[in-house]
Amino acid sequence: VQLQASGGGLVQAGGSLRLSCAASGTDVIGNIMGWYRQALGKQRELVAIFTGGGHTNYADSVKDRSTISRDNEKKTIYLQMNSLKVEDTAVYYCYMYFGRSFWGQGTQVTVSS
Repeated sequence: VQLQASGGGLVQAGGSLRLSCAASGTDVIGNIMGWYRQALGKQRELVAIFTGGGHTNYADSVKDRSTISRDNEKKTIYLQMNSLKVEDTAVYYCYMYFGRSFWGQGTQVTVSS
């Protein structure tokens, strides 16, 4: 299984981005699938995730301005982030649990002031 994240880039504060993560090498995607991020010098942290049963969990820092969604047919999840802040700057990693943990390669999001 491979997870390919895309959609990162440089954006001004207040702007928006939509990240995508496409899974390959599997016929289905796991119920537990989401996004983590790691800023320079900091630990990796949860951003948003499907936890199974149709439930989602968001980090407090993003929950009012982010939406995680999925397209099971396309085996893809998305993260729409609005009102971006400088502190959102990080490498964003796609994650899936499907018998074991899988991580994507990360996509850089840089928010300038």
